[in-house]
Amino acid sequence: MGRIWGDENRFRTWLAVEVAATDTLAEAGLVPKSAAKSIRERADFQLDRIQEIEAEVRHDVIAFTTAVAEVVGPDARWFHYGLTSNDVVDTAQALLIGQASNIIDSDLERLSEVLERRAWEFKNTPMVGRTHGIHAEPITFGFKLANWYSEVQRDIARFRMAAEDMRVGKFSGAVGTLAHLSPELEEKICARLGLKAAAISSQVIQRDRHAHYMATLAVIACTLDKIATEMRHLQRTEVREAEEYFSEKQKGSSAMPHKRNPITCEQISGLARVVRSNAQAAFENVALWHERDISHSSVERIIIPDSTTLVDYLLQKTTNLIDTMFIYPERMRANLESTGGLVFSGQLLLDLVEHGLSREDAYRLVQGHSMRAWKQGLNFRQLVLKDKKISKRVPRAQVERAFDLKRQLRNIDKIFLRVFGRKQTKSNPEGRRARVAAKAGG
Repeated sequence: MGRIWGDENRFRTWLAVEVAATDTLAEAGLVPKSAAKSIRERADFQLDRIQEIEAEVRHDVIAFTTAVAEVVGPDARWFHYGLTSNDVVDTAQALLIGQASNIIDSDLERLSEVLERRAWEFKNTPMVGRTHGIHAEPITFGFKLANWYSEVQRDIARFRMAAEDMRVGKFSGAVGTLAHLSPELEEKICARLGLKAAAISSQVIQRDRHAHYMATLAVIACTLDKIATEMRHLQRTEVREAEEYFSEKQKGSSAMPHKRNPITCEQISGLARVVRSNAQAAFENVALWHERDISHSSVERIIIPDSTTLVDYLLQKTTNLIDTMFIYPERMRANLESTGGLVFSGQLLLDLVEHGLSREDAYRLVQGHSMRAWKQGLNFRQLVLKDKKISKRVPRAQVERAFDLKRQLRNIDKIFLRVFGRKQTKSNPEGRRARVAAKAGG
């Protein structure tokens, strides 16, 4: 990403746009073919020379064309022929964003692969599901990972759509009316660069495209923040069901030797805020004065390189987080069972209703035992089994079945089939718990 957004690559991309335009105009007979050949073969620049000229003229495109003209010689009068600055700048920016998008697309695919592998690994590892931070009903850790995987698939689809929407160039001139070139030539130059021509533009490509792209990066950052936030909760001392990797030589605190802090997760959550704030700046860039001003330009020189670089970094961080995290299945089971069966209250409610109680009476009965167990630290399951109001209505075997974990999780396989589109294969084995436990040993 650093190379893509560096000045050298930016100007090299401008040069590629200029050469493509000159070659296309030469084919159309608007530029001498000898001049186009000379430009194609000789056009070059020195970065420090561009910077030297820009310091004087205070216009980066003029500094660029002047520096190239000094190298090309007399034929340079045909360089930049028929173009305005943003024909080059906006079209080149589309190419640069395309380069950056290829990296992000690969990052998303790698995260997707790791999430899928680990989802299958922990498909049948039970844990408590929480709503509002409070124990709710049983889930599996693989189910949680599969949910993240599914969201990343949507991120991939959204990102590819946004990246494709950015794959446009323009050579429509100072106000977009193609006063000096034709629509056909614009399309040919863009095609030469692997781009589509914007159907209509002013002096600039319209910034709703850029806002959409930046917003999509922000949504990706939100997904990564979501994953990191959940991992931070699971790593809390009171929970300790999962933990980001902590090496033997790593230290968590200068004052407290016992600390194992979720610093990677906190970095992900923190930097995601920067990406989201950059999206707001992109929204502000949509409204420009008339056919163009440059209030967007200075902003984009910061937010586009920064956001693509940050999302690249955050995706790699999150992929490594998921790939190397410590998982504690025994702790998950202990937390699941810590409330003495309270997490099965919903199923018991339904079973009582099925055996003739009104929903209101059944709810009142189950909630009474639930609150007593909650406040007094009693075992909810035992309280229910001793209640004659329940035993008279529901056979003991049926009451006990309400606390059957496998019954609660009986549709996990079907959910996985719906998410991944196939059943478990040998290439996605489960049952690596022994290796995970050994890895997490300390």
